[in-house]
Amino acid sequence: MPKKRTAKPAETLDPNTLIVGSGVVLRQAIPETLVENYMPYAMSVILSRAIPEIDGFKPSHRKILYTMYQMGLLTGGRSKSANIVGRTMQLNPHGDAAIYETMVRLSRGYETLLHPFVDSKGNFGKSYSRDMMWAASRYTEAKLEGICAELFRDLDKNAVDFADNYDATMKEPTLLPVTFPSVLVNANTGIAVGMASSVCSFNLEEVCKTTIALMGDENHDIADTLKAPDFIGGGFLLYNREQLEQIYTTGRGSVRIRGKYAYDKSNNCIDITQIPPTTTAEAIIERIVDRAKAGILREVADVRDETDRKGLKITIDLKRGTDAEALMRKIFKLTTLEDSFSCNFNVLVKGHPRVLGIRELLMEWLAFRENCIRRRVGFELTKARDRLHLLQGLAKILLDIDKAIDIIRKTDEEAEVVPNLMIGFGIDKLQADFVAEIRLRHLNREYILKQTKDIDKLTKDIADKEDILQNSRRVRGIIRSELEEVIAKYAQPRRTQLLFADEIEDSEPEESVPEYPVHIFFTRDGYFKKITPQSLRMSGEQKLKENDEIVLQIESNNAAQLLFFTNKCQCYKSRAADFDDSKASVLGDFVPTKLEMEPDERPIFLAVTRDYSGQLLFFFENGKAAKVELAGYQTKQNRKKLLNAVSDKSPVVAAYQLDNERGDVLFFAQSTAGRGLIIPAASIPAKTTKNTQGIGAMTLRTGLRLKSVLPYADGTLADQHRYKTKNLPAVGAKVNTQAEQLRL
Repeated sequence: MPKKRTAKPAETLDPNTLIVGSGVVLRQAIPETLVENYMPYAMSVILSRAIPEIDGFKPSHRKILYTMYQMGLLTGGRSKSANIVGRTMQLNPHGDAAIYETMVRLSRGYETLLHPFVDSKGNFGKSYSRDMMWAASRYTEAKLEGICAELFRDLDKNAVDFADNYDATMKEPTLLPVTFPSVLVNANTGIAVGMASSVCSFNLEEVCKTTIALMGDENHDIADTLKAPDFIGGGFLLYNREQLEQIYTTGRGSVRIRGKYAYDKSNNCIDITQIPPTTTAEAIIERIVDRAKAGILREVADVRDETDRKGLKITIDLKRGTDAEALMRKIFKLTTLEDSFSCNFNVLVKGHPRVLGIRELLMEWLAFRENCIRRRVGFELTKARDRLHLLQGLAKILLDIDKAIDIIRKTDEEAEVVPNLMIGFGIDKLQADFVAEIRLRHLNREYILKQTKDIDKLTKDIADKEDILQNSRRVRGIIRSELEEVIAKYAQPRRTQLLFADEIEDSEPEESVPEYPVHIFFTRDGYFKKITPQSLRMSGEQKLKENDEIVLQIESNNAAQLLFFTNKCQCYKSRAADFDDSKASVLGDFVPTKLEMEPDERPIFLAVTRDYSGQLLFFFENGKAAKVELAGYQTKQNRKKLLNAVSDKSPVVAAYQLDNERGDVLFFAQSTAGRGLIIPAASIPAKTTKNTQGIGAMTLRTGLRLKSVLPYADGTLADQHRYKTKNLPAVGAKVNTQAEQLRL
């Protein structure tokens, strides 16, 4: 039988211990839990996954490249990607899919890096297409690109530290001793916990020349040699020196990239062949189609993706008589064919994330590379000293070869050979071991002279390496020569061309919205219909949702601006052209869904305008009224949503649009106390602030509120003088039967 549990006496329990059933639950403060559990995870993501280090690589990149190097794929033939992925899992146990995807992004076929590190064969997908996925790893092959020789040049010379892999069965480099600032040459992005990194790519030759210039003058003007970012997809960079200098100084900012196109006059079409790195061909096509359906890009007859093995190609067929240049200006504005690349040069330096400008980043890389050079030279110096020491012992044998042979011959035991040689020639154990291991056929004067002639060369070499270690200028000279060698081998022309301000068309493209008369209907429940006069004449009764009613019916134009005010004091701006022509026999568009309002948000009032002239008059439950100039809602940035569009101090009871051309307008207000008041719109002063509380219109006692406000025609009531007042606010008069009929 199982042993019966005995409960722990309550008085011996810790106050933070709670007994629940047969278990024990420990209370723990939330801050303490976050520190103990979440912080280690956050630091692991920052240090071991998402943020690149000063060599330009994340750990996942480094593990793949080092594995391929160990497999002999730098100089040998290609290997199946599945084989590479399997071998990499010895260093990176995060699943084969994640490893393969990382390798794909490093490949030439994927086209995401200016200087790819993986020479790929097979379908590796394309970075500019979300639908062109890469083939499975069993079908593709890969090897290292030639430029990877610059990543591993000093790896076997103690240039960097090595660490155990996850199960301590292998060693892997903590950094790669790159001979050029790869951190700036290839784009690198990552999102960690609480921070992110986005490093754009720069032209290899420009980066190396800038680094060389900084070694000669730390105050060198970066922008003189590092013109601008350079992207694999090409395109045009809208050059703004001030913005670039901000990025170069702070490590933060953004640049505008515009796609490249050509107009084919014979076929009356536009061919887009280069796009920004932040978008895809499908996203651009979908946006063009949406805008064409909305009547904004009416010049577009058809758009299709003609990407093939030759590269990216989006073709836009034009309608007859279309101005291609004007259309492209509209497409640049309305789609991601012109987009921003945000820069955030967040890099791990000695285990700490730091946002660095170009100058600081290159200086940190120089410090890293200097350390690699010193460690490499120190390694070579040790090897040279050891070799010289052995050759000096061998040189002593040259003095009397017969003596050495005689000592070995007369030694009875093998273990005594080395000690006897040490005694006979005055050499140490290492030298004696070296001499003892020489084959009998090599114990001739010619062989020994060949070996010992390097003593003078080694002596000079050792002195030279010692001088390098003591002279920082010589270390910088080595770095300079390596950078010049990289330029000579791997430099390539800029892909992204610079587009200066005087070459950019500044005029805002005017959206050609078709203008024709329409009747606009808006209901209390938030349904909107736009019906042409012809369709309206042929229609019957308006179809409405049960218990719904039309609150606004107006004759307008398809190009009119629509301002929907909501119960959350916000204003959603749209245009009549954004809504499809409708019929009386349908409910129409549900505005909250069409304009993507919040779940509990609903429109309560619609204003229709062409030139933002006139005013809006709002009446609130607390008896106040506010008149706001309609021009205050006009924005240059064409914003779709305006916050604080109406005062939120009290709910809106009624709202009306006032026309400047009309005379004084009267309104009849009624309170929950049964009182009425005629309010002239002219008695309420206009304000410039949209969310103004306005002025007091009707005086209300505590607990009472304004119930309704309706337009009033002068002379409707025989005793209307009872409801009029010279000054506002006013209490109003008791509503009689005739006035009550007015409300109905």
